[in-house]
Amino acid sequence: MIDLLLALAHHFLVFGIAGILAAEAALLQLGLSAQRLRFLGNLDTAYGIFAVLILIVGFCRVYFGIHGPEFFLTNPWFWAKLACFVAIGILSAPPTIKFIAWRRKAKAAGAAAITADDIRPVRKFLIAEIVVFAFIPLLAAAMVRVPLL
Repeated sequence: MIDLLLALAHHFLVFGIAGILAAEAALLQLGLSAQRLRFLGNLDTAYGIFAVLILIVGFCRVYFGIHGPEFFLTNPWFWAKLACFVAIGILSAPPTIKFIAWRRKAKAAGAAAITADDIRPVRKFLIAEIVVFAFIPLLAAAMVRVPLL
């Protein structure tokens, strides 16, 4: 039963991160109001919380799940999946830094004049996160189905 609960939590968090990334990409456009910037910042905070929780739940799945640590820790697909997760974490830093700076700017000035040149690089990072994220379920499927060499 614990394996099922951990799997459900893991899947909920993965789909939550996917939704947050999609929402951030959709909200990131010219004419960001202070309210939308706040919402974007709140989404990004939720993204960080979900990422930490997914690491905790994933750790629990490795050590308390049905497969056990020997299955995961010797599985190259698991390590590739974890590498993607780390890459996404690295790619998420620049957008988070920009969202914080834009919110501070909006708070100080009453509004933030965010240009297309400001948004373009942040959008590229978000798209890169989404692309790398798309590999995680593929690697997860391979992890339990592709025999080890």
